[in-house]
Amino acid sequence: MKQAKILLLDLDLVGGLGDTLRGILQSSVRQDVQLRQVSVGFWGVTVGDGDLSRAVSGFNPDVVFLVLPLNLLKHAGTLFQSVREELLDSPIIVVMEAGEPDEVFKLLRLGASDFITPPLKATDIFPRVWRLLEKSHRREGLTCTLRERRGLKQLVGMSPAFLAEIQKIPLVAKCSASVLISGETGTGKELCARAIHYLSPRAGKPFIPVSCGAIPVELVENELFGHERGAFTGASRTQFGLIREADGGTLFLDEIDCLPLPAQAKLLRFLQEKEYRPLGGTKIVKADVRVIAATNINLEEAVSNGKLRQDLYYRLNVISITLPPLRERREDIPLLARHFLAKYAAEFNKPVTDFSGDAMHRLMLYDWPGNVRELEHVVERAVVLSEQPVIRAADIILPRLEVTRREVSFREAKAKVVAQFERTYIQGLLRAYHGNVTKAAQAAGKNRRAFWQLMRKHGIVAQSFKPRVPEDLVC
Repeated sequence: MKQAKILLLDLDLVGGLGDTLRGILQSSVRQDVQLRQVSVGFWGVTVGDGDLSRAVSGFNPDVVFLVLPLNLLKHAGTLFQSVREELLDSPIIVVMEAGEPDEVFKLLRLGASDFITPPLKATDIFPRVWRLLEKSHRREGLTCTLRERRGLKQLVGMSPAFLAEIQKIPLVAKCSASVLISGETGTGKELCARAIHYLSPRAGKPFIPVSCGAIPVELVENELFGHERGAFTGASRTQFGLIREADGGTLFLDEIDCLPLPAQAKLLRFLQEKEYRPLGGTKIVKADVRVIAATNINLEEAVSNGKLRQDLYYRLNVISITLPPLRERREDIPLLARHFLAKYAAEFNKPVTDFSGDAMHRLMLYDWPGNVRELEHVVERAVVLSEQPVIRAADIILPRLEVTRREVSFREAKAKVVAQFERTYIQGLLRAYHGNVTKAAQAAGKNRRAFWQLMRKHGIVAQSFKPRVPEDLVC
């Protein structure tokens, strides 16, 4: 067990309760216990103006003893709240002379973990300390398990293209900037968003996923922002929206390109000001919500086609994560397949342990238009239907049109990789030079005509990379 840190916060500079408690704690302190005593005077002079913050800076106690003097019992609630604001989640044991039951209950309601009155005895104090420490360590272990389970553990893969994106997640999780996750259907965009949330300081708050494409157009604003009573026919009561539900946590907007333009304008204001107005409401409502958006289309083309506001795109695309399709990370197929095999073998209590060589070869040849999600369903079905400890090729059921797919030659495989590189490289240059073809061609070391032909070959439109004046700035 890690070293336990105990803070003795003594506000009783006259009565001697703090000195008595310190003597008891010091007499039994072991090497795995670190004790710090802080003695302060009247709460209005010291606790309120930062003395406590400086005294406990960097200590992060596991248990706090708060000693309250008899002459401040009428201020016990206010005092306790001041200490709680400074020490956040540390369990607090209040030590004070016997007071009125109402005062005791008030402190317990405010979050005190325990309550001790004189005479102080080691046999009474230490069992309470060890109980709180054990509870704290169990909670800490549970939190770590939860984060591991819902976080990076679910994102399986070793291919460089995949790892280059996934390694951003722990860094991205530390801040509250908006994130845009791109990738084909089934590549794991929601898993990625959940990993960001559960590895962030917001992990204890809600994660609210929203499929923008599944909400009827006329109900989108109501679902996101809520409404006041009487806002429209049938609005018999006030209803909070999903943004209010996600307050303090993360709102995941999947298929963001399906959001209607009026709702986009309202979402843009919320992202800028962290405030919104419910339908039919007269008051502005604030909410602390991190927004993570996802799409399976090219949003730059959506902006060019007028389907997505350009200013909203820039606001969402503060941090970009692009998940590659499974066909571009084939080396991860065996790893993913065995991951799902272990998962469903345990879930269905089947003694299935591996794939035969032919079965794995069959998985490797398939193009996986449904990506990781499709692979998971294929493996799940194979586990259910298999009667052998090893899954055979016959257990791998794939769409008939793809079963006879031949292995691609070296030349074909190389052509695909080169085409992908050309497309990504050209788009990157045009993005860097804001759609200026001449400057992009110069940076590439090509003449303008040759660069234009490459753009035409890959269907890339320079106009989609040119900056536009936001609509709300146009006179």
